Amino acid sequence: MSKIDLIQRVEASLDSIRPHLEADGGNVEVVDITEDQTVQIKWIGNCVGCRMSFMTMKAGVELAIRTAVPSIKEVVAVN
Repeated sequence: MSKIDLIQRVEASLDSIRPHLEADGGNVEVVDITEDQTVQIKWIGNCVGCRMSFMTMKAGVELAIRTAVPSIKEVVAVN
């Protein structure tokens, strides 16, 4: 699968959780997918610096991405 296809699939998976993030004034942006299948994301809005962002990352963002794209090994925030 090409990197462009991977990014499209990851973005589609994030669309399922974006309404929850947006309800709290935040969002998430895909920065890159590395060769070792790590998705790098950037928190936006109220998600930046939020104390719950780690839980949101593991229980929301990473779960949604890894369910839709099982080849992804990890999701990390770069901000």
